[in-house]
Parts: sequence; structure tokens; C-alpha cells
Amino acid sequence: MDAKIKKHFSSSQIIIFGFAGAIILGTIFLMLPISSTSGNMTPFSDALFTSTSAVCVTGLVVHDTATHWSMFGQLIILLLIQVGGLGIVTLSVAMAMLAGRKIGLMQRSTLQDAISAPKVGGIVKLTGFILKTTFVIELIGAILLSTVFCREFGIKGIWLGIFHSVSAFCNAGFDLMGTKAPFSSLTSYSAQPLINAVIMLLIIIGGIGFLVWEDIKTNKHHIKKYRMQTKVVLSATLFLIIAPAIYFYYAEFNELPLNERILNSMFQSVTPRTAGFNTADLTKISGIGQAITIILMLIGGSPGSTAGGMKTTTAAVLIFSAISVFRKKDDVECFGRRIADSTLKNAAAILLMYLLLFLTGGLIISGIENLPLMDCLFESASAIGTVGLTLGITPTLGTVSRIVLIGLMFFGRVGGLTLIFAALSNKQHNISKKPQERITVG
Repeated sequence: MDAKIKKHFSSSQIIIFGFAGAIILGTIFLMLPISSTSGNMTPFSDALFTSTSAVCVTGLVVHDTATHWSMFGQLIILLLIQVGGLGIVTLSVAMAMLAGRKIGLMQRSTLQDAISAPKVGGIVKLTGFILKTTFVIELIGAILLSTVFCREFGIKGIWLGIFHSVSAFCNAGFDLMGTKAPFSSLTSYSAQPLINAVIMLLIIIGGIGFLVWEDIKTNKHHIKKYRMQTKVVLSATLFLIIAPAIYFYYAEFNELPLNERILNSMFQSVTPRTAGFNTADLTKISGIGQAITIILMLIGGSPGSTAGGMKTTTAAVLIFSAISVFRKKDDVECFGRRIADSTLKNAAAILLMYLLLFLTGGLIISGIENLPLMDCLFESASAIGTVGLTLGITPTLGTVSRIVLIGLMFFGRVGGLTLIFAALSNKQHNISKKPQERITVG
């Protein structure tokens, strides 16, 4: 069976078909009358948008999750978030492991691509570690969140704790706080320390990547033994949390009490990469604050994680490349290691694709809907970065604009290179080289 699959489909194509299949199945379930609180069938376009947003762990919605969807509908959304966060291939292999089936080489190779593992060896063991760690962290998060929610909502607080823990860890951004005010996210908990701390930690842990977990587990506090990727991810993550938080603290939330000011600044720095929860009204943030948020959304989380975006490593590699040019060095170096030329090419290609699609998506939506370009670029960045933050225009968009956002969400979750590799997997590669000639740039 593996040989037949390998003959017809590449790893990239299997990953794409897996996500597309999950989206279609989720759409069918969400269209059922039992999935809505009204008992009526949800229109196909609305169900498709919600299913795509859930599987692609984005969080953009056209209906308030708490008030439109029934308990059954919310459960379907939660399952789609979990599937999208861990990945179709990861869960498929996990089920095969539980069934006692042997994991073939093709499945191992596909799993390697799905979680961005450096090698096939030990991939099944790593999968087991990922699943165990994921469910333990989500359980701890659910218990901590439930202690707050149960005081306010009673026994329903347990469900709220579970839902928000999974949504935060998978960097999805779906919330069930619409019973207080539609599309309000976590704004009513902007001064609640435990909710803020737990949600932020879940977002960060889910966003640094499975391979980073495994490296930290193996080498503990011996930082010098960490892989270069782990060092880059941790350094970039720390910088991308602290630097924006300082800006938000001094420029955006200076009218708030000290406790709430600190929490809002930290939360607004963490959530754009790429969770989608918000504790502040984003429409009241300045243009500079929104621009910084867009940059954070485009960068996103780290490879092999539940987060989306270009990835912290992509941004870091491009920065190190620029530094090497400034210093007139032939090689790009980082933490005492040399970065391969193929990695630089991939990083440049990813940046170009993200910027092109981000700008094109924003321009199309602005032109069709006659809305301010900055607002549309914000939604476009949120979609392609699989973030879910919004300035409130997504529920009002027309069909064409929603299709644009659906395409951006799918691209952002699956990955640009995965789509290109899938499209070109059967192309014959010419190993001959053309004559080289210099071209002036800059």
C-alpha cells in the first residue's frame, strides 16, 4: 500500500490532501442543523470558512462561536482545531500506532515533512513524545483556566477551560466569550492575571515547535548542547516578545492601571504570533501599533509547531544573511555554525511569497469591499499568518473576499513551499548548469 501511495503522491501532496479533506469533512458537519443553536442549516460558505479557520488554526470567524454554534458545533470546531494544530499526518500515524500497525518508510518520510523533523530516524518515538506532551500541557492549561471560569460560569467553566486551553495551545484563537458580548474574545479578562498568564504560556509553548521541546528535554539546561535551530527559535521568540511589549507598554496602554498595563502589553506582544486572542480593543490601537502587529503576524511562530506565519527561523536566517553581506563574508553564520545556501534560498522564497500574497489579498479585499487598505491588510496578514486577530471587518465581507481569506489561511497553514513542491513533485529536474553571469543589485 505504501508503495502505491509513494508512486502516485509525494509527501507534500499527502499533507495538502489531508488538510483539504479535514476541511471538507468539517464543513459537512458544521452545516448540519444540530451544529447551530438555531437548529437551522448553516450556509455552505459560512461552514467552509469556519472549518478552514479551525483546521488552519486561524481564528477568523463570520459567526460568533459561542452564540451561533451549539455544543455539538463547538465540539466539532474543537476537534478540527486539535487536528489542525497537531497535523493530519501526525494524528494518522498516532492512530496507526495505537492500532498496533507497523509504520512504513513512506509514512515516516511524510511525517518528517509534516513536523519539519531533520531526519527520519526516531520519528515514531518523537511522534509519541509530541502527543503525550501536547495532551499533558492542554490538560494542565484546562485545569488552571477552569478554576477561574467555574467561579463565573459554574460547571460550564470546565468546558470553557478545555476549549480555550486547546485553542490557545494550538494557536487557534477561537473563544467562547461571545455570551458576554459578540466577538469580544478575552477583553473582559484583560486584568485577570491567571487567565492572561496561562493563555500566553500555552501560546508560547505551542508556538516554539515540537523539535525545540525534544531538544530541551534531551539536553535540559545545557544550552551549549542545543541545536542551532533551538537557539535561534528561543532567541527570536524572546526578542519578539520583549521588544513589542516595551512599545505597547509605553505607547499604547499608558492610560491603564499598572497591573493591567503590563498584562495588556505582554499579551498583545504574544498573541499575534499566531494565536488570535485579544484582551484589548484592536481598533483603538494606533496605526503604528497595528503595523507592528501585522509584522508579528507575518513572522508567526516556529517550524514544526502549532503556529503559522513565515516562521521565526525564516526571519532570523534573512537577518543573518544581511549581516554577512554588511560584513562582506562569503558564508552566513549563526551560533558558530554555517547556514546552507539552500536554506537561504528557501527563506528568500518564503518571504517573497508571503509578502506577495499578503499585499495582493489586502488590495483585492480593499478594492472589492471599498474598505480602508490598512484594515484589509490587517485581515490579510491575520489570515496568511493563521492568527485570527481582526479589526472587525471579516464578518461583513462578501463571498469573493471570504474566498480570498480562505485561500490565504490554507496557504499559511500548509506552507508555501509545500504547495510548490506538491505542484512540481513530478517535474523532471535538469542537473545541467547554465553559464554564470553577474547582475547588479541594490
